[in-house]
Amino acid sequence: MVQAQPRTGPTITWPPLPADFLLPDDPVENIQQPPLAAALTDALGAAQRLQPAMLVGSNFALVAGVAGETVVKAPDWFYVPRVHPLPPGVVRRSYTPNLEGDPVAVVMEFLSAEDNGELSIRAIPPYGKLYVYEQILQVPTYAIYDPLSAVLEVRQLQNGRYEAQTANSLGRFWVPELELFLGVWQGERLAQNLHWLRWWDADGNLLPWSSEQAETERQRAETERQRAETESQRAETERQRADRLAALLRAQGIDPDQP
Repeated sequence: MVQAQPRTGPTITWPPLPADFLLPDDPVENIQQPPLAAALTDALGAAQRLQPAMLVGSNFALVAGVAGETVVKAPDWFYVPRVHPLPPGVVRRSYTPNLEGDPVAVVMEFLSAEDNGELSIRAIPPYGKLYVYEQILQVPTYAIYDPLSAVLEVRQLQNGRYEAQTANSLGRFWVPELELFLGVWQGERLAQNLHWLRWWDADGNLLPWSSEQAETERQRAETERQRAETESQRAETERQRADRLAALLRAQGIDPDQP
């Protein structure tokens, strides 16, 4: 009897993106996607958690070779801890993990009109997103967010498969690669009131956006100005009181300047 051979996956390589490869140039399917991605990056920058060696991007090509074919996915947001620097004047138009730096650590997809596209495990071309992130790129943390229903799902790679994670009591998910919590927050940014994705540190402190930091600094400066004005008014009141007392003493024939 012929013994069944164990199933093996496709051969995965890490080639540079071919110079003649046409990257997809599809428009975003939801007007909320760009500001959601920008807000995530903005908060990390404002908290000084971004370093020059890191790579954070949105709708940017991640490249792998699968069975000799170039496969590209462009997640709505991703994070790589360390990449090799490029020569001066060279612009990065894609990223091939392992070849150009570390593996991709976190990817996020914001739900689109494509039916279950973010959860597709299609294992033949065109490969499904979940299949690519789980089996090819092997990204440790994969988050899927529906901005319309404000539902966030986070999956982490365990034993080669994604396992859905459970949020804490505040509805936030721990992202170990960034040592931050990820959750949903409703409010306004750049005149848009949305259910945003936001970061919290290990102590539960919200990472502010740069605009919030600027507003906090403006309020602090205003408080300092008011404090200085109050102090100046108090000093002026004290001076006027001292002048009235001196005038009263002089009217009584007493020189207030004599010891």
